[in-house]
Amino acid sequence: MAAQDNYVGLDVGGTTMKAAVVTGAGRPLSKPVVMDTNPERGQDEGLETMCETIRRAVAAANLTFTNIAAIGVATPGLMDIKAGLILDPPNLKPWKNVPVRDHIAKAFGLPTAYQNDANAAAYGEFWVGAASDVKSMVLFTLGTGVGGGIIIDDKIIEGEHSHGGELGHVRIAMPDTGRQCGCGARGCLEAYGSATNVVKRAREDMACWRGPASKLRDYYTATDEDFTAKVIFRYAADGDELAMKVVDDTAYYLALGACAVMATVDPEMIVFGGGMVAAGEWFRSKIGAYVNRYGLPFPTKSVKIAFASLGSDAGFIGAAGCARMLVQRKQ
Repeated sequence: MAAQDNYVGLDVGGTTMKAAVVTGAGRPLSKPVVMDTNPERGQDEGLETMCETIRRAVAAANLTFTNIAAIGVATPGLMDIKAGLILDPPNLKPWKNVPVRDHIAKAFGLPTAYQNDANAAAYGEFWVGAASDVKSMVLFTLGTGVGGGIIIDDKIIEGEHSHGGELGHVRIAMPDTGRQCGCGARGCLEAYGSATNVVKRAREDMACWRGPASKLRDYYTATDEDFTAKVIFRYAADGDELAMKVVDDTAYYLALGACAVMATVDPEMIVFGGGMVAAGEWFRSKIGAYVNRYGLPFPTKSVKIAFASLGSDAGFIGAAGCARMLVQRKQ
């Protein structure tokens, strides 16, 4: 294969990092290589682990670096995308001011793109995923927090200070009385719509539930440690009224976030990704119904609401796509 057809994508997380070689058509050439991040060992070892993950990914594809045109790296946390630095990432402590892009570029002698992990996931879905047939899209990633990415005409909206697309911190409730968010503020979408906060809200609802007997509450009482958003959605699908209330509220909150972004960006598609989308069409339709109720009438009629299709591979595929985009812009 010609070098210009292959790109390494590396997606760095707080627990693990994964990488694979991806073709210019967006197809991974092997299963991703996964290595433990071990951020507590320090950023120098973290940088070396990134390099080793990249080396193993190229070997897994049965290629050499002469076959690689560029590398894309995606990381979480506060960053300076233009400078290629992780600044002070909460999930990668004690790392600080880490020169990711320049270190990788120097180690391999290849053009290196650097991007926020949620932006990279959004680009993956835009390039070869759920939004591959549209020109503009917004991705909400639903996990421990709520991340996001905005793509307009093949361009990632990074923002002047590298914090464009921080959709988890769109305000959907009063800043004085809303739920507390991990960022310290109140009323953020993340405080209502993340998987972590779905569980918190369910626990609160149980304390004041006056409806029919709930198997969800019985499950929680017996197995609190295993009480997750996945469990809540499973009971909701089975018709448990308490679980259904929690899920319906979640759809409402996510729709409010989507409506705010629709009024700002007016995208062709809004995509939701993360573990909760495994609930399927019935959950998507709930979100869509609330969007139709509360969104501006004209864009609401046209904006598609979809679930992500690449799963946990979106990050490294999108990072590779960013590398591809970097090469194309230099040509």
